[in-house]
Amino acid sequence: MSSSSETTAALSLLNAGAVRERAHRLLAIGLEDRLPNFRVHLDRMGATAELVLETTRKAYPSLAVPFHSRWRHFSINGVDRWAALADRIAWQDPATRARAEFDLAMVSVFLDAGAGPSWRYHDPVTGSAIGRSEGLGLASLAMFAGGAFSSDPRQPLRADADALANLSVTDLERGMQVSDANPLVGIDGRVNLLRSLGRLLASKPAVFGRFDPPRPGGLFDRLASLAEARRLAAPTILSELLTELGPIWPSRLTLGGIALGDCWKHPMLTTGEATSQLMPLHKLSQWLAYSLIEPLQNAGIDVTDIDGLTGLAEYRNGGLFVDNGVLAFRDEGDALREHDVASPLVVEWRGLTVALLDRVAENVRRHLGLDANTLPLAKILEGGTWAAGRRLARERRADASPPVRIISDGTVF
Repeated sequence: MSSSSETTAALSLLNAGAVRERAHRLLAIGLEDRLPNFRVHLDRMGATAELVLETTRKAYPSLAVPFHSRWRHFSINGVDRWAALADRIAWQDPATRARAEFDLAMVSVFLDAGAGPSWRYHDPVTGSAIGRSEGLGLASLAMFAGGAFSSDPRQPLRADADALANLSVTDLERGMQVSDANPLVGIDGRVNLLRSLGRLLASKPAVFGRFDPPRPGGLFDRLASLAEARRLAAPTILSELLTELGPIWPSRLTLGGIALGDCWKHPMLTTGEATSQLMPLHKLSQWLAYSLIEPLQNAGIDVTDIDGLTGLAEYRNGGLFVDNGVLAFRDEGDALREHDVASPLVVEWRGLTVALLDRVAENVRRHLGLDANTLPLAKILEGGTWAAGRRLARERRADASPPVRIISDGTVF
């Protein structure tokens, strides 16, 4: 195959449509009981949808569910800390605030891969010890508010290429309160990811430095320029993230010279061309895409086709299906073993998770008599599947760990 056709094939995987299509192909194979690692029990889907619905109603009795995004993790005890901080600032215009919110969301999401079961953020405001995504969110917000990602002491509420490229492990350990007694999984991977982001931003001033020195928030201006009549499709956000930020991810699979990011091999996904056996998932990038919707909306850009993004192939959503019996290990011994993120078992689990989330969404909407416009997948994830997965993990395992044991480098989960 020529390099140009390989490049075309690679680009065909850098979008949400490819994630959804291959995930459903994997599920179809599973429904024929031909997958090597999991059996699929669709008869458990009704009970799973009911659990999601019950969890959603408990958290949001009026069903006024917000989007699943990083912004949820900046609130604690009913107080939105970012809003409380940002609302006191005399922003020059909505775009200036949006750039700062892009800076915060992007840095915080890239720090958001699984923290491990023992790490906690000791919140100086409430005195609480907060773990996992919520703790990482509050810690990253505190770092951002303190100017940890800005090279300009006069403007702490920003991130920029220079500060990110020079971030040290010590800087992140201090901000994340890491110690021998409070270990954080994948600290080096997180620092390297932010450094890579800083170098990439500096190398693309036309994309990330239209109005300022290069910064993550420069992507706001790029996306605003793509909006037609102030309307932008959510899958476009993801495609831009994957195209512009692809090189920052650790060296994994490449095709035609293009880094494929969160994309892995599964032996059952054979095709007749260069993308054979490849399963794109793009979990952190999709989590980031969801998290950029609200800053765009607040700046007056109407984000459409939110369901064009997929569910997130992460351990809470995936754990929901294993813990509730929709997915069963073919070899029960696999529940006791640790699995690398590149293993066919983990790739299979994550791909099935994406397809099954679509099934749950259909089921929940049918129960409620709502459609995808009134209850998009982003709200079902928040209400929702992620919270139900966490609930089951807490009930079944003392450390609330996922039912699949994953060896993580801090850049996938």
